[in-house]
Amino acid sequence: MGFYEREYYREERAGVNVPPFFRTAVGVLMAVTVAVFFADGLLTPQNHDINSFLALQEKTLTEPWNWWRFVTYGFAHGGLWHILFNMLGLFFFGRDMETLYGRKEFISLYLLLLAVSGLGWAVVEQLGSNPGAANVVGASGAVSGIVILYALNFPRRTVLLMFVIPAPAWVAGVILVATDAYTALQDARGDMVGNVAYTAHLTGAAFAFLYFRLRWNFSRFTDGWSLARWSRRPRLRVHEPDRGEASDDHDEEQELSEEVDRILEKIHRQGEGSLTRRERRTLENASREYQRRRRGR
Repeated sequence: MGFYEREYYREERAGVNVPPFFRTAVGVLMAVTVAVFFADGLLTPQNHDINSFLALQEKTLTEPWNWWRFVTYGFAHGGLWHILFNMLGLFFFGRDMETLYGRKEFISLYLLLLAVSGLGWAVVEQLGSNPGAANVVGASGAVSGIVILYALNFPRRTVLLMFVIPAPAWVAGVILVATDAYTALQDARGDMVGNVAYTAHLTGAAFAFLYFRLRWNFSRFTDGWSLARWSRRPRLRVHEPDRGEASDDHDEEQELSEEVDRILEKIHRQGEGSLTRRERRTLENASREYQRRRRGR
């Protein structure tokens, strides 16, 4: 059986026919965010009650029963341009990050970026001159983190600044951080008045940098939570001495096939970056063996 014929590489065809993009983490996150935006505009257009319910407030930091807002605020947005730029950033940069890290890891990372960015903003605001007076919505902190992570992984790839000017990805990352740092400093000095949470952008960028440098992988913490995994029992193997060398070869082939299955399943869950050197060598050896057998047909 070829690697890409295995079960976890097949698209599910049963049930509702969902477009492939909306089966990805980026597609799901964008769909939920856009749905919240339209629901807020259509169902509560006057008071924006949905946004108010989901928004992160400064006082949330001291209200543990409201800590869910550290995630929900990222799915609410204050206007068309606000959601448009955030979703464009998630679309253009998030897809490659999901491919690199895997769907499960990307969702974990995105939600943690929202939480950490919101936490950074709340702490800074609490230390300000008028604590408890503001709230924030939007995925800008998480998207900033995704952009920085993209620039760290693919520094020489060309991106379009403002969708017009071509530049290496690392230049785009430096400009993003420098701009946010400058405007945050100006805002702290009272030299400018705005409604942009620059501290959330900077916190998201800093968290992405640590994630990259320290090679974190959050989905590893939940690898053993599957009931199916916990319910597995050791496989029993019947020993038949009279089968001889052919039996040994078959056993080795079966063990290699099972190991390849496990590694490919890990790539599907966590992304290629989660593999160890030993696992990479196993895949390379299996690939060479597979090609040798095809040539021998």
